[in-house]
Parts: sequence; C-alpha cells; structure tokens
Amino acid sequence: MYDLLFRHVLRRIPAEPIHGVAFGAIRGVAGAPVVGPRLGALLTESDPVLRTRVFGADFPNPLGLAAGFDKDARGPVALARLGFGFVELGTITAHPQPGNPKPRLFRLPEDKALVNRMGFNNSGADAVAARLAALPREGRPVLGINIGKSKVATPDEAIDDYRHSARVLGPHADYVVVNVSSPNTPGLRDMQQVAVLEPLLAAVRTELKTAVPGRPVPLLVKITTDLADDDVVAVADMAVRLGLDGVVATNTTVSREGLRTPAAEVEALGAGGVSGLPLATVAHTVVGKLRARLGPDRTIISVGGIFSGEDAYRRITAGASLVQAYTGFIYGGGTWARRVNRGLAALLRRDGHTTVADAVGTATP
Repeated sequence: MYDLLFRHVLRRIPAEPIHGVAFGAIRGVAGAPVVGPRLGALLTESDPVLRTRVFGADFPNPLGLAAGFDKDARGPVALARLGFGFVELGTITAHPQPGNPKPRLFRLPEDKALVNRMGFNNSGADAVAARLAALPREGRPVLGINIGKSKVATPDEAIDDYRHSARVLGPHADYVVVNVSSPNTPGLRDMQQVAVLEPLLAAVRTELKTAVPGRPVPLLVKITTDLADDDVVAVADMAVRLGLDGVVATNTTVSREGLRTPAAEVEALGAGGVSGLPLATVAHTVVGKLRARLGPDRTIISVGGIFSGEDAYRRITAGASLVQAYTGFIYGGGTWARRVNRGLAALLRRDGHTTVADAVGTATP
C-alpha cells in the first residue's frame, strides 16, 4: 500500500515539505502516550537474535535511523517506536542556522536515492540539549548525537565550535559522532585530512571526558564514500592511534556516476550529496577496508544503501556492528524497519548465528 501511495501521491509533493508533514504525523501518533507504546509493540521485531551490545549499551536490534531525519531531537522516542534499535540525532552545530536556501532536498525515484544540500539546518546545540534534558528516561532509545561545524565558524574556530557542541550535548549521548564529511558546508570535507582531523578529535574527546565525568562517551568519526583508499586507511589508523571507539561509514557522495535518472534531470537539481541505493556497493567495500585496518575491537556503523534485511546482513558480515538507514526508510514507509529486522533475523538464524555479534566480520578474509 505504501508503494502505491508513494508512486501516485507522495512523489508528486516536494520532498522537504512532505518530510515535515510525515515527521509531524509520526510524532503525533507514535509519540502519543497511549497509542505510541502499543504501536511500538506492533512495529518492533522482538526476535532475541537481533539484540546486541555495543559501546556498553544494549540495542534491541542493530538497525538505526541515520542522522538527518531528526536534526533537533523533536521525536526520537516516536521514531524508535517504528522499530529502530537506535536513533542518531543531527547533524547539530554549536550555533543555530537555517541551512541552505530551499529547495534543497530532492528524490530520484528511479535510483531509490535522494539528493540533499540541506546545510546542517538545526536550532543549535544549546536548544537541542535543553530538549534532550526534558526527555523522560523511561522509553528513551539508545541515542547517538552527530555534531558538525557551524557555517559561521572559521577554520581557526572549528575546534572550539565542535567542543561547545560536545560539552553541552555529550551528557545526553550514548555515543557522539564528529561529522566532517557532509558536502554541503563549505570547507568541511577538507577536515577529513588526518593532519586537521586528529587534533579536532583529540579536543572533542577531551571535552567529553570533562563534560561527562565518570561515564565514557564513545566517540566516532563519520567519513564519506568519496575518500580515496589511502585516506580511508589513514583515518582508520588515526582512529586506532587516538583510541576512538569507531567509524561511521559512509556519508553522501558528490558523484553522479551510474544513476538511472537522466543526467540532464540530475544536473538541473544542482549541487548536493546523493544518498540511497547508489551508495550500496561502495559503502559495503569501505566497511571491509575499515574492518581489516581497525581490527576486531572498534565499532563500524555502516550507512548508505541499506534497503533490506539482506543488505543489513551483508554489511554486518563484512564487519559492521551496527547499520543505519535514512533513504531506505523514506522509500519504505512506517513498517520498513520491522520488515528489515525480520529479514535480518531470518538470515542470522539460517547461518547458525545466535547473536548479531557472532556474525560481525564473518565474510571478511
């Protein structure tokens, strides 16, 4: 039914307005005090084979909602009730900012992809922290918090900008992700160079230790599919050297290669990062490269082109401990997470695994 609705109605409405309407409906229904928990019980796949423990936190399943859907922590509980094992909020910046001019979010239905140049639109770290502080502990899902550079911050101010976000948001996070890989903030991807990235991550880690004494907050870095192989290896080596807890791979791509949508139509949309199915192959490859370099002890969260239980399973066996999706959820609808988790559980059991952790990296040499 959702496929019919998408093909004949939703795809005719501009992407960003329908996102706002859909998110409002999710918050209104799945976030309601009586209906929400009942809906969650229906949409959450409860097979115990899906449970996993990562970063010292218990995840009901390894499928998370990627950063980008809920930038302001307006509905994490409601979103988790749709069957997600965790929710990553953001990207959040130290300063509130409106993002890039609209329109800035577009669908490529033939490719099961999105193009976005949102530009980190969010209400700022202080406002999000206040919202999270008011969030009841009961029913709170595992939360990742993804932080990025404010557009107004100069390169010299970047470290202090990230440190402010880490300071105010760290106490509310089950893990923190430093995002240096969005193509939509000028100069941001230049920070993926290890010489620039290493002092930034070291400063954020120190800030988290100060802001959250007595509770280690896991710290990860998010990279793009567009890094060269040598740069992926360099980031992995840096993660080991700094003692980071892991890597989120991968962010959107600026490449337009291999798309089914006519080139002229894609070009007319303008700049932005592509997400969704076109990223599947390269995102899978990056996971394998990272796992080979990171060793067994650091976490990889794989994102990009996850549309089915089989996709999730392939990433896990390639080396990911957790997986995330955004575009797959947009195209799949409200019951999508349950379907993916059911498919994943069946594949885990088929191959004799009793936990997700047992399957991690089993397809790597």
